[in-house]
Amino acid sequence: MSVTSRPPGRRERNKQDKLDRIVAAARDLFAERGVDDVTTQEIAERADIGAGTLFLYARNKGELLLLVQNAAYAQSLERGARDAARTDDALDAVLAVVRPVVECNRAQVENGRTYLREMVFGDPEEPHHREALTIAGRTEEAIADVLRRPGVGRSDDAEVLARVVSSVMFLAMAASADGSVDDVVDEVRRQLTAVLRPGGR
Repeated sequence: MSVTSRPPGRRERNKQDKLDRIVAAARDLFAERGVDDVTTQEIAERADIGAGTLFLYARNKGELLLLVQNAAYAQSLERGARDAARTDDALDAVLAVVRPVVECNRAQVENGRTYLREMVFGDPEEPHHREALTIAGRTEEAIADVLRRPGVGRSDDAEVLARVVSSVMFLAMAASADGSVDDVVDEVRRQLTAVLRPGGR
């Protein structure tokens, strides 16, 4: 006897509809003006909900930014992992993982830098913050997978090196207020060359 899952009820559909409207409103307003110049009231009005309802989904703007950016970062990471799988050179494959994440971060630079700050200093009990940290962990896993490839010879220290690479990437993104995607990726490449290709080879 097969078990058929029931479609979501009206209450669940209404909650999802409100969440979708909140995410769309916050994403559009943050992209238009930056997170610092948008109020939660404006987001609630654009989403056509009350401010009190908005705070049931995210307690503040920082959490709203995490909610919006987490989905974009996750998609960027998936693209980077696919690109890395088609790249033979270890350094180039690591940078194939890194580049889409940097592109996502640079789509609106101040939003990207605020996202990194929220990721580091946000409330670890907050679900959107936990999801951001999970994405950061998956980034390290994707990089470690590259470093474990046959012929790369970094299997024993792949996880440690992946943490170093991730730290270099996030610091380069946070430190650069006006650098382009290429500027940030070039800075990451310069630092990783010393780690992954001793002697600059």
